[in-house]
Amino acid sequence: MPVKMYDVTARVFSAMQNLDITLLASYPETEIRPVLPSLVRMSLLSPLDNTESSMESRKQILAVLIGIEVVNSIVSYLQVNYHELENELKKELQTRQKAVYFEGQQQHEYGLQSGIALGFERADVARKVRVVLSEIFNLQQQVQEQKPAAHSEMLDDGIYLEEVVDILCIALAELPSLLNILELTDALVHVPNGHRIICALVANFPDCYRDVVSHVIANCDEEGSDGKHRLTLLMALSEMNPSQALANRSMCVEMLKVPSFMLKLTLKHPEDLIAFLTGLLLGNDQNLRSWFAVYIRSSQKRKGDALNLVRVELLQKVIQTTSRATELPDFNLQGAVLLRLYCALRGIGGLKFNDDEINALSQLVTSCPQATPSGVRFVTLALCMLIACPSLVSTIPLENKAVEWLQWLIREDAFFCKRSGTSTSLGEMLLLLAIHFHSNQIANISEMVCSTLAMKIPIRPNSTNRIKQLFTQDLFTEQVVALHAVRVPVTPNLNGTLPGYLPVHCIHQLLKSRTFLKHKVPIKSWIFKQICSSVRPVHPVMAAMVEVFVNTLIIPNPTGKVNIDHMHRPFTEAEILHVFRTSQLTFFAEELPPMAPESEELAQIEVSCPLTAQLLMIYYLMLYEDTRLMNLSALGGRKQKEYSNNFLGGLPLKYLLQKAHHYHHDYLSLFHPLLRLIISNYPHLSMVDDWLEEEHSQAQGGSMTIATSSKRELKPHQLDRALAAIQTKPHLAIRVFKQLLQLPPESLAQYGQQLVQHLPLVFAKPVPRYIKDLYNDIWLRLNAVLPTTLWIMSLRAITNGSDSLTRRTFANESLLEPMEVLSCPRQVFCSPYLLMILLRILKGSLAASKTYLNVHMQQKQVVDKNGLVQTDADREELKTTLIASQESAAVHILLEVLEYMASKANDRVSHLELREIQGIIGTYVHQAFISEPSLAKLVHFQTYPKSVIPMIVASVPSMHICIDFVHEFLNVTEMDKQIFTIELTSHLVLNYSIPKSLGVSKFCLNVIQTTLSLLTASTKCKFLRNVLPAMVRFVETFPILADDCVNILMTTGRSLHSQSSLGVTTMQMPLTESAKLCSYRDAQLHIIMIEDAFKALVTAVMQKSELY
Repeated sequence: MPVKMYDVTARVFSAMQNLDITLLASYPETEIRPVLPSLVRMSLLSPLDNTESSMESRKQILAVLIGIEVVNSIVSYLQVNYHELENELKKELQTRQKAVYFEGQQQHEYGLQSGIALGFERADVARKVRVVLSEIFNLQQQVQEQKPAAHSEMLDDGIYLEEVVDILCIALAELPSLLNILELTDALVHVPNGHRIICALVANFPDCYRDVVSHVIANCDEEGSDGKHRLTLLMALSEMNPSQALANRSMCVEMLKVPSFMLKLTLKHPEDLIAFLTGLLLGNDQNLRSWFAVYIRSSQKRKGDALNLVRVELLQKVIQTTSRATELPDFNLQGAVLLRLYCALRGIGGLKFNDDEINALSQLVTSCPQATPSGVRFVTLALCMLIACPSLVSTIPLENKAVEWLQWLIREDAFFCKRSGTSTSLGEMLLLLAIHFHSNQIANISEMVCSTLAMKIPIRPNSTNRIKQLFTQDLFTEQVVALHAVRVPVTPNLNGTLPGYLPVHCIHQLLKSRTFLKHKVPIKSWIFKQICSSVRPVHPVMAAMVEVFVNTLIIPNPTGKVNIDHMHRPFTEAEILHVFRTSQLTFFAEELPPMAPESEELAQIEVSCPLTAQLLMIYYLMLYEDTRLMNLSALGGRKQKEYSNNFLGGLPLKYLLQKAHHYHHDYLSLFHPLLRLIISNYPHLSMVDDWLEEEHSQAQGGSMTIATSSKRELKPHQLDRALAAIQTKPHLAIRVFKQLLQLPPESLAQYGQQLVQHLPLVFAKPVPRYIKDLYNDIWLRLNAVLPTTLWIMSLRAITNGSDSLTRRTFANESLLEPMEVLSCPRQVFCSPYLLMILLRILKGSLAASKTYLNVHMQQKQVVDKNGLVQTDADREELKTTLIASQESAAVHILLEVLEYMASKANDRVSHLELREIQGIIGTYVHQAFISEPSLAKLVHFQTYPKSVIPMIVASVPSMHICIDFVHEFLNVTEMDKQIFTIELTSHLVLNYSIPKSLGVSKFCLNVIQTTLSLLTASTKCKFLRNVLPAMVRFVETFPILADDCVNILMTTGRSLHSQSSLGVTTMQMPLTESAKLCSYRDAQLHIIMIEDAFKALVTAVMQKSELY
């Protein structure tokens, strides 16, 4: 039966949205038939406002409706008593909820024995409305119970659709509590003509269009049973209101629903297709990308029509773009967008290209654009697409076309010339790809392709076999790669902000794969030029390239097939000094051996950024020495170049490390490995005190920085005059020193030698202390940039010559043996400032000594008959003993200085100087004990003057660690060591009255009591004389020990009195008369001493008010 109802057109719906009655009147009757219910209702109902415009609109509507016959039947539907009908329908809904089977009831109830359709035709208006609504309720119940929709004569047959739509439109308006357009949509979408009914309803209520569309999209499942019906409804709604197509598409994207509908909407705006698909696959929304990729994969299996239509449209665009390549001004841009889109469809969506697409894409990829920046971008993407999409070279003709195009690339680029004016060239990328293919580094190729395409796509190793063969056999053999790589010009002003793939990437990979070694191609000159052309921020590959270069210099090839005669050559001293020629901080303590003059080629190389080049060269030197020492056994006796430590010591290592730390973000890839190498190999350049001093000076320098350019430059003769008159005219020295402190380290270093020569003169006693403080600050600032050189010059100035500094026991010629540092005149130790400088030098020499001994053991290894390195425990033990002896000797010398100062302290000034010296030495000893606790045990086992014990216990906070092991010294049979230990313990417990100290005190008293019972009278008296003050300190700290001390004193006193009275010794040997007299006198003296000890105990303990 032919369908009588007409679909809603787009212009009718637009007029209804805008309520443009004039336009509606101009349309034919058949076209406006679906929206007559709403027009009739508007004309009959009284308006809310009675303005002239509203009355005029009603007249226009009536004018449209006059002459349309069907309007009378619609008017009759409006005359139904909907209030009564609503009550009846509510009862029916309640009955439906209670009854399990409700089918067929309405037919009998309304007397429709001849069937619903025929009865509907014969029924009155009210019954017609009731029948339609009952059918709707029945359909809703079936949908709700998820039953298949039964055949409905009224809804399925198109002849009744117009009347059904009229009734539903009026019922939606009159019965809002029972009917909802969204619920009607869910029910009607299951009937064959449901989409037409719904479109008519929406046309009568245009304000609910967006709600209906979003509801259908949200509940649509393309793979479900009603998916096709909902898609049909969505397309009908979209055709009815084409202006909302893009808004509907946005809803699909937001809800991640109905991709087929989304694509069909996009096809209605083909100019937006590429941009939209690119946004889906390459946007920032990961969920959206995954959802669309899943759809592409599943739609390929189902052979979905929407995706096929999109592919056909895209294919046409590719063909049009390729055919008009010479005409299009923006061909490079359009082609690049298409390439990225197809790569995303292939890599992210898993789209499998058909033959037409492969041929068209192959034609696009092998296009030959002009050498412009956009052309380079297009060709770069095309090159990556060849690798990412192996189907483009799947046949012999396609492969030949790709080879021809790659050969054109090589010729056009003149193999490495940057004709496009960009920072990178095509040749560099081709070369880097060839390097990766030769070394079979597919992961690196994948990373390179993904970063160029700006998308993460999988590249499987087995899929790249064909393109790999093209690169490695047909285009770039390994020897061709190596020979052409060294001809690549270095990148000027290379820094970390340059995008793309640069020559440094190629050289790094070739070094890593040992290609240069294999084909005997020298590369040192290229690396040196690139180091000189680097600027900050340093490129991250530069540090890695230097590391690989050093490895190829020292570590043999694991395969063992490299001829040693053709190993790379390390940088010469002349090349290194060329980088440092502008540095004002390059000072050598000793004259360097004569070197070959700088060649013309080297002189022509300019250093773009001295700081960056110097840091890279320092990193090379540190890494070279570290790698050489770590691989001495692997060298197999082969002579390897060594850089003298005098040469290394003259370079401003520490200053450059500070600069790298200051510009940390610019040298992120360089600072941390450089710091690790310097700490491990040159610990004297990275001491904690120096770092703290540098932070302090930087904080002060930032607050007092002034424009030094406005100041007059300080002349050397002005400095000499100020230093010569430092005692008579101190104001000159103050002004000059303040001016020097405002200079940066680079400028201050040029006055270093002149300043250090007058060091003893500045620290003479008559010189004001303020001048000494200023000079000390200057020395510390110089120490921060020129440590080793400054130490040598300072020691020469202190000792008034270099005679005592000629003997060197170090491989590092710029440092001294630690004991030679302390071999200075005695007055040096009595000057606080000179002592601080001396101890700073001592710390550095001790740290360097440890490193030197480790290096010495590595260089002088013990090798057995088979050439294997043997571990020698005796040598290791000797090294540990030597280090410990050096450190303990330094501590002992300083403690003897304290004893000497204490013996000479006769007035107030000398006592104040002693206190200052005591604080300086105590700080040094404290740091030494903290860094090496075993040193404290060794020093006290060797003992030192007892007069120093109170000072050292008071000024060294870490002395409390001695409480843990001091009891071990009491087991020694030597009386002097026992007396020293008891004296030390008494001072320790007096300062640290902790529970452990009480146990140690008791143990000391037990030892005293036992020792006194075993000694002879004379020895007993000597022992007692030394331990009595200690016993008083024990009781003063712990009054609970008073009974034990009193017992010892009483027992000893009785023993001495008895022996003197009898005139015999403890060995029961009779004495002569003179001996008896002497014994009696000595005993009386010691008895008096014991009595004094009693008095001291009573004073110190018994009379303490705090105890009571």
